[in-house]
Amino acid sequence: MTALPDATVPPTPDPADHPRKVLFVAGAGRSGTSTMAGLMQILGLHVPKPEVVPDETNPKGFGEPAWAVEHHTRLLREAVVQVSDSRPDAWFETGRISTREPERIRTAQWLESHFEVASELVVKDPRLSWFLSLWRVAAIRSGATPVFATMLRPPAEVVGSKQKYYANRLGSAHLASSWLNMLLHTERATRESVADGGRVFVRYSDLLDDWTRETMRVGEQLQLQHVLHATSEQIRDGHRFVDPGLRRVTQTLDDLALPPRLHELTAETWSELNKLAEPGGDQPAVHEALDQLRQGYTDLYAEAEAISRSSVVATEHRMRQGGRGPGGGQTGPGGPKPADAPAPDAPVRAADRVPHGLRAMVPAPVRRGLRKAAGRER
Repeated sequence: MTALPDATVPPTPDPADHPRKVLFVAGAGRSGTSTMAGLMQILGLHVPKPEVVPDETNPKGFGEPAWAVEHHTRLLREAVVQVSDSRPDAWFETGRISTREPERIRTAQWLESHFEVASELVVKDPRLSWFLSLWRVAAIRSGATPVFATMLRPPAEVVGSKQKYYANRLGSAHLASSWLNMLLHTERATRESVADGGRVFVRYSDLLDDWTRETMRVGEQLQLQHVLHATSEQIRDGHRFVDPGLRRVTQTLDDLALPPRLHELTAETWSELNKLAEPGGDQPAVHEALDQLRQGYTDLYAEAEAISRSSVVATEHRMRQGGRGPGGGQTGPGGPKPADAPAPDAPVRAADRVPHGLRAMVPAPVRRGLRKAAGRER
């Protein structure tokens, strides 16, 4: 009988032989997306260069390709959509831009240029979710498989973190609404990848508690070869990168004092999203519940728009009158200035005197008409 050969450890696959794949890290800003992208980079996935440089709000780095940030910023500006936009209709505006062939070509060409460097890429930006369909098409055209990791952090902590690090003055209700809008539509936009196991949801707290377990789960679910074949040196680098103290903001929904219906929708959405992070939890029953919550939020927003129409009309009149305040007095030089007024040396426009939250409630066609009347758009 021929002797069996000695057992040997299978060789580590050559990274150049890995199939093309793009990991899109999605979710609301300040929800742990930078930590996830940073870990994926440490474990071998490639963040296209140049990267956004770290700052005091994120000293360990963002893990964001600068080109993607500039790309999204330009597209959002054209769509008249904010990064933290609470309008359900904003998805229609960004979706319309995502279907434009020149943008699809430009995005696919950019991805293709970076596949010459590595076979597995990671793309992350807080603006990313607005254009997931654009990126999905671009990845497929580049011969790559698009996969998605959505980060979950309690909405009250996301709101508190934005208020702390971004000096956001739009208020808790607006920020909670924008979280709802972002997460409910991100879940729906990535649902197409459920059938082939191409999406995963990760709690930020779980990532901080045991990042090796969570990243391995992501690697196995999405078949990320660099993660599955990570070296001990990369694991050590990951331990040095993750700081459990990164969770510096802790508060609850009760601390936000939200309107009752908004509080209810936010709490129910958080409960359903958590089920997606459980093993085997990405099921049709959860999808149906999230669909109902998304419709509930859309209805709530429509009611708020209808009720607040007088405020919108009053704002339009003030803008046409040159920015006169509620009492008829000027809000510019010589008159009271709002807390979010532009710097003294910045040109003061009527729109700058209107709080962002109120401006966002003005329908896009109306805003475009006002800009044309002011000579700022043709």
